[in-house]
Amino acid sequence: RARERRARFVGKNGACNVAHKNIREQGRFLQDVFTTLVDLKWPHTLLIFTMSFLCTWLLFGMVWWLIAFAHGDLDHSTRLQRDPTDGAAAATATFVPCVTSIHSFTSAFLFSIEVQVTIGFGGRMVTEECPAAILVLIVQNIVGLVINAIMLGCIFMKTSQAHRRAETLIFSKHAVIALREGKLCFMLRVGDLRKSMIISATIRMQVVKKTASLEGEVVPLNQIDIQMENPVGGNSIFLVSPLIIYHVIDKNSPLYDISPMNLHHHEDLEIIVILEGVVETTGITTQARTSYLADEILWGQRFVPIVAEEDGRYSVDYSKFGNTVKVPTPSCTARQLEEDKSIMDTMTLSPKS
Repeated sequence: RARERRARFVGKNGACNVAHKNIREQGRFLQDVFTTLVDLKWPHTLLIFTMSFLCTWLLFGMVWWLIAFAHGDLDHSTRLQRDPTDGAAAATATFVPCVTSIHSFTSAFLFSIEVQVTIGFGGRMVTEECPAAILVLIVQNIVGLVINAIMLGCIFMKTSQAHRRAETLIFSKHAVIALREGKLCFMLRVGDLRKSMIISATIRMQVVKKTASLEGEVVPLNQIDIQMENPVGGNSIFLVSPLIIYHVIDKNSPLYDISPMNLHHHEDLEIIVILEGVVETTGITTQARTSYLADEILWGQRFVPIVAEEDGRYSVDYSKFGNTVKVPTPSCTARQLEEDKSIMDTMTLSPKS
């Protein structure tokens, strides 16, 4: 019976399949509150955004109500509303409240909203009668500006996160192994769906598999960097059109001893591809990731061409982005292929008897 395939380390959409548990120092997240808010899910962010305003409105509404209560504004207003023609009320008509038109906690709450969001309907205003009211007005304005700056900055960062741009960076669903320039190569195709380019784009690849050291130490997720080749040389790519990135399977490659017969028996094999670059329009660094398991690698296949010249310009047919065709490929490992070539070269160069 075939062994169960191990869990994928990196998903096809680039998400890392890692769960962090038993973190005892939770206070470290509060030392960087802004990053913590940006990393939260949208429902939690919107809840904090709403509660931060509601709590400050209620808090300062209570403060304004206490100021009005301590100054006697509430009693004076009640007396005038009961009998505005009374002589005693007329005698106290020169009374100046701290905040006009505050009769209850509801009106104090409405005034708190007007102060913090600078609506200013005109029915309520602070007078020069109470220095404490002026001080509270200054404090609430500063607190409101700080909350606006933090929450709006948080929402802006969430909407412009780098992984949003990575949604339009695509990789082929399958990788292939075939001959190129007489050598076995591991190949994949990468493309960008947007016209705005990724500046200074680089690509790298790692093999993640379970290994054991000579001392018996087991490394469940050993990451091994392998060299990637591309049509322009090096790791930098000019991603203006889809490119086929390939890795030459030589003696330094972790795939050196893999053949089509034992390829699908490597359940622990996972190849991770990472594309990094700077978004041209925003200047933000973005990263796109994908991975290929053993059963997602096709032996003896090659990607079909998708770029053609039409009416003086190059056209890319993305409907064929992941299409492959069969090509003649040796059913042996890269080691065996290299040894056979060495034997053939030796026989060719040997003098004839």
